[in-house]
Amino acid sequence: MTAVTPLSNFPLYDLHSHTRASDGLLSPEALVLRATDMRVGVLAITDHDTIAGIAPAQAAIDQHQLPLQLISGVEVSTLWENHEIHIVGLGINIHDAGINAFLQAQSDRRLARAQLIAERLEKAQIPGALEGALRLADGGAITRGHFARYLIEQGKGDNMAQIFKNYLARGKTGYAPPQWCTIEQAIDAIHHSGGRAVLAHPGRYGLSTKWLKRLIAYFAECGGDAMEVAQCQQPPNERSQLAQYAQHYQLAASQGSDFHQPCPWIELGKKLWLPGGVEAIWTRYPDIAQ
Repeated sequence: MTAVTPLSNFPLYDLHSHTRASDGLLSPEALVLRATDMRVGVLAITDHDTIAGIAPAQAAIDQHQLPLQLISGVEVSTLWENHEIHIVGLGINIHDAGINAFLQAQSDRRLARAQLIAERLEKAQIPGALEGALRLADGGAITRGHFARYLIEQGKGDNMAQIFKNYLARGKTGYAPPQWCTIEQAIDAIHHSGGRAVLAHPGRYGLSTKWLKRLIAYFAECGGDAMEVAQCQQPPNERSQLAQYAQHYQLAASQGSDFHQPCPWIELGKKLWLPGGVEAIWTRYPDIAQ
């Protein structure tokens, strides 16, 4: 497939990013300012199971008169065949009662899991994990990332990857199985709020080719609209392979950095382009940016 390089008169789309409202390190205001510095023209904020960062981000765009279009989004955690799969909703109505009730239920599940993680760490002689994670979440949606940061504070490891590998991954001391909604429920909630459902980072679930195709097929059968094809950090050939899957299952293609914090290899807008032959989500569904 031939790479499509964005032309200078077309906006750069980054449709997957996080703020302090979940496990990002930047405030919504800092995120949109950084996106502008990185020459992103259209940004989706997609925090984990919360839309709390959208309104303050839009307020900052208006206040600073930034040349940035904001798409209201969310990243929903789901469970499929005992795998945690993330579904991004783009162009949702953040005032919709249905999506707000749905996300509140997700928040309740998230807190219940956090309590289990803390209990398991307590039994492993690591006290205060829930309080530490909640402190680091600072009112945002609590995630395993906050536990990882707390464990780094406690000297249990040097970086997030090491902590997850040793403490928070499946089968490790602090692992607690999630009780998320189903993929179908997530898609339904996103659609009822006026949004489009996107299968997030398909290459990151550790699935074999056979199982990845089953996941994408199931997502499409449930009414999914698009899948992420391009991220700023991907193994060789993954982008072209995902593009072929998007075409085969007649899904639109999306792209996003999955930005959480400033670092050398994952940056807003970095290396985001779609291979030829796919239909961009903003072309098939221009309503997401309205």
